[in-house]
Amino acid sequence: MADAVNPYQSPEAAVVPEKPMAIQGTLTETMLAYLKGATPWLRLVGILGFISSGFVALTGFSVLPFISIVSRVWTEVPGFESFNSASGDVFNVFMVVLFVGAGVLLFFPSLYIFRFGEKIRSYLKTGADGELELAFRNNKSLWKFAGILCIVQLAFFPLLIIGSIIVALVAAFS
Repeated sequence: MADAVNPYQSPEAAVVPEKPMAIQGTLTETMLAYLKGATPWLRLVGILGFISSGFVALTGFSVLPFISIVSRVWTEVPGFESFNSASGDVFNVFMVVLFVGAGVLLFFPSLYIFRFGEKIRSYLKTGADGELELAFRNNKSLWKFAGILCIVQLAFFPLLIIGSIIVALVAAFS
């Protein structure tokens, strides 16, 4: 009776090793052709990102004199008389910090994209696996940065909604 199968016995899972026994597969010619075709575009987007981040940061510093001129003009417009007070100075500083911060934030994805393209290009020339690993490390860093930025952005949405409601209520009851 020991050889009989028990239909009420719980199923047993097959033992699967945690690590693969060996890495299977290599880059095919088609994969290499796709990587080669993407390389110049990655480098171009990276360079354009560097230029854009520089312009955005430069705009932050150049907007300060422009905002002070506009704030003087707005003091003559009815309803904007108080803009030239301390709140106007806070607004000026906020705009500079916003633009410079945006320029800094734009720099990092551009750097990761450019490095990804450079390392793929280097891998295609030398065939060194280390270059391909560095390329994919930069690709991972790009998407990790983008994911963290999305999480931070999503965290600010409730704050913006609550702030908008408060401002609307204050404006309605004043």
